[in-house]
Amino acid sequence: MIRKVIFIFVSLLLLSCEKETIPKPYGDLRLEYPAPKYQKFEKNCAYTFEYSDFAKIIDAKKPCWYYMTYPKMKAKVFITYFPVKGDFADHVKESEKMVYEHTIKASSIDTKSFQYPERKVYGNFYELKGQSASNLQFYATDSTNHFVTAYLYFDTRPKPDSLAPAIDYIKKDLMHLLDTFEWKN
Repeated sequence: MIRKVIFIFVSLLLLSCEKETIPKPYGDLRLEYPAPKYQKFEKNCAYTFEYSDFAKIIDAKKPCWYYMTYPKMKAKVFITYFPVKGDFADHVKESEKMVYEHTIKASSIDTKSFQYPERKVYGNFYELKGQSASNLQFYATDSTNHFVTAYLYFDTRPKPDSLAPAIDYIKKDLMHLLDTFEWKN
């Protein structure tokens, strides 16, 4: 009797192993955001630009300071404005100081200078790689009267792999913002 049970058990075991099992591959999280539709930012400030309808503009502490928020990404771009009154070099130094304070966590910092002489818009765009608290920063100026800075922050711990799709999306938005940036006077 025991031999019959063992025979049946071994037979079932051999018959059930006909197909080779294949492990499932790891799935990648795919974050997709809507194609941006741009709208004009026009407030009672010295500058104007176009920004994505995926973002919202919220007033900050001082006049012409704003948060451009991306609620679904839990991201904010903090935009500040300073009139230049003989302190242009100080504004540039302070802006660069804000960038290079992140060298502790950033694995690299890519700097791109931009110039739009027809609109008198000049500046630098910084992309900080790695586990930096701020991933994108820029300043724009006419070098005589106006100075604008912007810093991207997420309401989460810096995780470059997880945040990469959101950073890429916002980077394109900020590049468009700079392409359309103008001084009013």
